[in-house]
Amino acid sequence: MKKLSPVLRSILYFLIPAFLLFAGCANRSNEPTGPTNFIVIFIDDLGYADIGPFGSRLIRTPNLDKMAAEGMKLYSFYVASSVCTPSRAALLTGSYPQRVDMSTNALPGTANSLVLFPGDPKGLNPNEITIAKMLKEKGYATTCIGKWHLGDQKQWLPTNYGFDSYFGVPYSNNMGIEHETWNYPPLPLMRGNEVIESEPDQGLLTKRYTEEALVFLDDNKDNPFFIYLPHTMVHLPRYASPDFEGKSNNGLYGDIIEELDWSVGKILDKLVELDIDKKTMVLFFSDNGGTRNTDTYQVQLGPLRGRKGTQFEGGYRVCSLAWAPGYIPAGSECNEITTSMDLMPTFAKLSRANVPDDRIIDGKDINALLRAESDAKSPHEAFFYREQKELYAVRSGPWKLFLREYRYGNETVSAGSLFNLEEEMEEVTDVSSVNPQVVSRLQTLAEASRNDLGDGEERPGKNIRKAAYIPLEEAVTLTPRAEPWSKVKRRIQ
Repeated sequence: MKKLSPVLRSILYFLIPAFLLFAGCANRSNEPTGPTNFIVIFIDDLGYADIGPFGSRLIRTPNLDKMAAEGMKLYSFYVASSVCTPSRAALLTGSYPQRVDMSTNALPGTANSLVLFPGDPKGLNPNEITIAKMLKEKGYATTCIGKWHLGDQKQWLPTNYGFDSYFGVPYSNNMGIEHETWNYPPLPLMRGNEVIESEPDQGLLTKRYTEEALVFLDDNKDNPFFIYLPHTMVHLPRYASPDFEGKSNNGLYGDIIEELDWSVGKILDKLVELDIDKKTMVLFFSDNGGTRNTDTYQVQLGPLRGRKGTQFEGGYRVCSLAWAPGYIPAGSECNEITTSMDLMPTFAKLSRANVPDDRIIDGKDINALLRAESDAKSPHEAFFYREQKELYAVRSGPWKLFLREYRYGNETVSAGSLFNLEEEMEEVTDVSSVNPQVVSRLQTLAEASRNDLGDGEERPGKNIRKAAYIPLEEAVTLTPRAEPWSKVKRRIQ
């Protein structure tokens, strides 16, 4: 090989560093930029149209209105279950609840088998990688404030899943001594792994959770952080603080939502006060759809059919807001399919954390949608509506296909019914007969999901990770119960 001439060597001497500098700049320009702090405000049992940005005219939500005006409304945002425990498991693991074996409980004789109860011998497997664990590996400060509901044995409490601290109740607020027909132990309020109060004043929980979050922000304003704030309200039984009780135009239910709106405002104001608002992404949504109306208030489900506990849109599609000044365009909207499972890969991209690659994660990175990029589309080819071990329906694009007959109350939907959700969110007009190719395509997607996660007892899935279990006789409650669970005699409502 000929030696380079002195002139050529001189040219390369200057060009190579310049090329490397250019390449480095190009690579850096492709790196994710945006907020590095994350707050997830997770409401319990909120109706799709119960806040101003989604159409409520009964309930005043000025802070949520402001959050929407400064951020994004997500109209097709889904949770992975229409009830509490499985929905929470999916959010934190980025996986369908069936994949992590958290779609049923392990107690005999409970009111329903969908959620965990006090003294349940089952919990989220500690081997699961949660959002908190993922971010903690990147040096994040993490906290869980509010309702946990993924296991109440001490080895299954939040501090074992990547959270530095925990303050809240371990399951639903109706699982206490005030329940009229079930023999529950007193409702515990916890700090870390210890019970600090028994049957706390539930009217003060929203305020106390908010104060806890504000202290955490003050303490961690100079560090990257993740706040998971799963509120206890508006789940039954319902309570508002004296400052809000009797103030709304929609009874106690409206009072509670207006207090939750106040809480959101306090947190957003604190971010601005600490000058970390442009470093922080805040997401607001419900764990599932709203519940029934009463004589004293209305649960506003908007145009959606069904409610909590159903396989209709009103069970899975929830009102959702995303706020990140300077990153999410103000006043933007998203109609693409997004899910609570997407939080893990979305946060991973922004924090440069690693999404687990040794297991299936069902969530997708939705940063392009949050930035409102003009050509951004949903990364989900399909979304599946599952309850316990059964696959009920599948959505792809605008189409939703019911795969089996579904009955709820006096309503029945036939297997094979197809709805165009972009034209009719109410799920009334079956258009399967004029769209046979769509039906066939969605059936193919459903069959792949059956192979993956199963469908009923007769067809187990191939890609399920087991939850954590202990023998029933070893399970204890956090507060004393009069009798062991196995001996309690209860009557179903």
